[in-house]
Amino acid sequence: MFFSNIRLKTAILRLYKYKVIMNNSDIKALLFDLNGTMIDDMAYHAVAWRDILNKDLNANLTEAQVKEQMYGKNEEVLERIFGKGHFTKQEANRISFEKEKRYQKAFLPQLKLIEGLNAFLAFAHSKNIPMAIGSAAIPFNIDFVLDNLHIRHYFSAIVSADDVKMSKPDPETFTNAAKLLNVKPQNCIVFEDAPKGVEAAQNAHMKAIVLTTMHTRNEFEQYNNILGFIKNYNNPLLKQLIGFDVETTNKKSR
Repeated sequence: MFFSNIRLKTAILRLYKYKVIMNNSDIKALLFDLNGTMIDDMAYHAVAWRDILNKDLNANLTEAQVKEQMYGKNEEVLERIFGKGHFTKQEANRISFEKEKRYQKAFLPQLKLIEGLNAFLAFAHSKNIPMAIGSAAIPFNIDFVLDNLHIRHYFSAIVSADDVKMSKPDPETFTNAAKLLNVKPQNCIVFEDAPKGVEAAQNAHMKAIVLTTMHTRNEFEQYNNILGFIKNYNNPLLKQLIGFDVETTNKKSR
């Protein structure tokens, strides 16, 4: 109990450090990015992109350059690297689908939710907190995660790459998710792992919690909507925000 109190106080101090406070009563919905936020798979995406871009398309990019470019819709990634109009719509779709097939084949044996997320989703669902996914992933990849992990029932809305004109950092992904849940943007918390995703949340007037699966804290210094940083969903910050206590939840499940 003593150590639990220390961890909770530390989480509260972090909230004040970032000077972004959100009352429990203000939280009406939870919005989740997918890749890197619900599953720790971004390294597998990087490998698949590197394989497609360098071996198939002769882009000759370094690992760092691939990581820098791999955000947003797949077609946007291709446009940033090769220029607008370099590929026809059909060619871009074929490349995108092939990249995702390679990613899924490699990642499937490792597919699992980030630690603590399954219990967190179940807790939020039991409290009737509506949840949505807002991702730049195509439906093929979203279905891959939701159906293999049997968690689709937790989400009342899904916004994919196919549902928006502009992907992150444009706010459309998250504002559309909020509309589908019938919740005001300022009453949503966004879970994200990428700077562009946090920027999208900020542009949507939403607070964000950052998963440090792929990026370091200093990559988010320009944003003023961050409630805190977590490595996984066992963090006491979530108790402070919505009352999720991983230790109590674990005891009940035994």
